Amino acid sequence: MASILDLLNTQTGEQLINKASAKTSADKDKVSSVLGMALPLILGAMKKNTKEPQGAENLNKALQSDKHDGELLNNLDNKDAEDLSGEGSKILNHVLGNKQGGIIKTIATALNLDENSVGNILQMAAPVVMGLLGKQKRKDNVGTSGLSGLLSSVMGANSSHDQSLIESMLDSNGDGNVMDDIGGMLMGKKGKKGGSLLGGMLGGK
Repeated sequence: MASILDLLNTQTGEQLINKASAKTSADKDKVSSVLGMALPLILGAMKKNTKEPQGAENLNKALQSDKHDGELLNNLDNKDAEDLSGEGSKILNHVLGNKQGGIIKTIATALNLDENSVGNILQMAAPVVMGLLGKQKRKDNVGTSGLSGLLSSVMGANSSHDQSLIESMLDSNGDGNVMDDIGGMLMGKKGKKGGSLLGGMLGGK
């Protein structure tokens, strides 16, 4: 299946960007950049959580809910922004826990945005991520044991180096070097050929 970043090139992605831009007053390119950085991290956190049996079971149960059957992807334009944020806040608290503040701060610093706007964008994106995962889970008939593979598939063909950096950030206690590495990786500042985790999605923005 397509990676999570390909979502931003779809009608659903465009609707999410427009809705988040209207709510935060951030321009659409900035919103796109926030999502390009945040979506792999959210999925990485989910994947990390599934390494524990209880974490995998909790995610499986959440994705089985009718709330995350993927219908939101077809109906995002009609979803109230405040409702989306409220639901997303609960998802992020569960998925990211005490790492949420550090992730928001890192993205805000890298993109020169205020943390409140970044937080709002992440909150609005979280239900969309859950809807995408829930839809794919149903399509592929994935159970608890297959969630890690599903998440890897949705994260896309990132290098093992990128994946390990994401895990390092999620494991860190705000270590500056890790944060710098993450920022460089996600924004393509490392000068790697084929560049960043964002690939061609942001068109070099």
